Amino acid sequence: MNRKQKDEQIIQAYQDDERMMILIYAQWCINNDLDPVALYNQAYPNQLRNDALIDALELTVSKQESEQIENQTVLNILQIFGNDNLAFIVQNEIEKRERK
Repeated sequence: MNRKQKDEQIIQAYQDDERMMILIYAQWCINNDLDPVALYNQAYPNQLRNDALIDALELTVSKQESEQIENQTVLNILQIFGNDNLAFIVQNEIEKRERK
């Protein structure tokens, strides 16, 4: 494997991981009766439509069909990928729910 192929493989692996992060976030939102697009727009109000998020929504299942996704898991994965603004919004939603 040459350098270019290795670089392409690394990029592809990162993109696959990023898609999984988006899917986990979207499913967590569904599981918690939250709108993933609305939360994303709160975190990043100046961004245009997020096609990766729209694609991920097509892969989500109903909350009855889904496995539980722990709050800390979604926070950790968002932070690993540098989505600190979104992690902040998610944390606020978690805190709102805990106050109820």
